[in-house]
Amino acid sequence: MFDTTTNNQASAQTDSASFQSNPTLREHVAISMQQYLKQMQGQPLNDVYDLVLTQVEEPLLRAIMEHTRNNQTKAAKVLGLNRGTLRKKLKRYNLL
Repeated sequence: MFDTTTNNQASAQTDSASFQSNPTLREHVAISMQQYLKQMQGQPLNDVYDLVLTQVEEPLLRAIMEHTRNNQTKAAKVLGLNRGTLRKKLKRYNLL
């Protein structure tokens, strides 16, 4: 998925064209991860999974709360969480 070898240049050009015309969330994540790994320039990586989740969770919650006009019941339903879990996450990021 993050392979950037010469053999994948044609595929990358096709993926790039698709990304430019109609970017999916998956494509955004793939590009961001490629950029992040490139910026790390071979430095040791630890806990990347947790890093990604904490970086994504807050803006996700902000966007959904805005989308639902701060209606926690609707937001919980959109996110597929129970309302208590949503409140706990909102408190964690000082969004309440």
